[in-house]
Amino acid sequence: MTKFFYKAKDWSGKTIKGVLDSQDKKSALESIKGGGLVPLAIVAESTSVFNDIYKKLFSKISLKQISNFTRQLSTMMNSGLALTDALSLLKNQTDKKSLMFEILDYTLETVQGGHSLADGLGKYKKNFGEAFIASIDAGEEGGVLEEVLTKLADNLEKQNEFASKVKGAMIYPVIVIIGMIAVVIIMMVFVIPKLMGLYTDFGAKMPASTQLLMDISGFMTKFWFLIPILIIGGFMFFKIGNQNANFRLKRDIFKLKIPIVGVLNQKTILATTIRTMSMLLSAGIPLVDALKIVSSVAANELFRGAYLKISERVQKGFSIANSFEETGVFPVIINQMVATGEATGKLDTVLLKVSDYFSAEAEQSVKSLTSAIEPIIMILLGLGVAFLVVAVLMPIYNLTSSM
Repeated sequence: MTKFFYKAKDWSGKTIKGVLDSQDKKSALESIKGGGLVPLAIVAESTSVFNDIYKKLFSKISLKQISNFTRQLSTMMNSGLALTDALSLLKNQTDKKSLMFEILDYTLETVQGGHSLADGLGKYKKNFGEAFIASIDAGEEGGVLEEVLTKLADNLEKQNEFASKVKGAMIYPVIVIIGMIAVVIIMMVFVIPKLMGLYTDFGAKMPASTQLLMDISGFMTKFWFLIPILIIGGFMFFKIGNQNANFRLKRDIFKLKIPIVGVLNQKTILATTIRTMSMLLSAGIPLVDALKIVSSVAANELFRGAYLKISERVQKGFSIANSFEETGVFPVIINQMVATGEATGKLDTVLLKVSDYFSAEAEQSVKSLTSAIEPIIMILLGLGVAFLVVAVLMPIYNLTSSM
């Protein structure tokens, strides 16, 4: 399908500009005429390779952008503004080169053509996510779109806030580790060989630590090209392996077993999936469908399989509480809270509280992780510096002693 930009006039003589997807220019013209319009001009969007690469690399939409869009649309519609007017206003406020402008332009045209908001945003499901589109669709069908948009905005803002805290907490350790690696490479490739050459010229006796340093430096100097090969090879290995479901399952189980990091990963997944499930249920989506959608949100094969298994059991008539417990994947507190929500008929409300609990637990895990990483980094730095000092200075000491 190719995107065509067109200009046309309607039956009243008003000029209309829009975008449509079609197989070719002829089909696009027929679609415009079929809509009761008189085409004036039609131009195909540029489809060069460089344009496609640019869009993939730079024309992305962030969680914050989606959150802002949802909040603004919710506020406008709750203020009594029509959906088309709200979309038009948001479009006019958006940078024309951004992906969000393209989304708003297409969605506005779709809604003006008599289709739903979910139909317009559905084309960009990869950007918004299946849960977002399903909630919008359910809100429109139930006549409670404004309420659903408000809940979506609240949910997205909490997700964005949590993601920002995690990223912010990990910035310092990542920068320090990258710095350490860079310093080690520079020392081994450029500095150490010159020092070792100097010691060799003087005939200094090499201690074991110095000899080890020389061997490592010599290997890195001669076989430096192996480093990028290993990095690219590892990347390709995981990329190919990720196409296999069994590999993905083993990989994700391993991630959950990593000390400290695994616990953080588990709590983050639980906070995200449980909150999404609560939002879907409150939007009026059936439980079985909500569980299937949540399985696509879970960024972990173990939890993805668990949610799918629960949806199958619930569809067969089993209790949701028993189905959660049967998987053996979820913590006891979730099984207990789900049982309470099922018994009281307020499962969406209970799940929201559970997600808040795991969000708070995940934030605490982030603090614990950063608290643990900082002293470990300092110890490693101290040991590394001590090793370098001993390895570099010992030959000098041996020389001075022999003299």
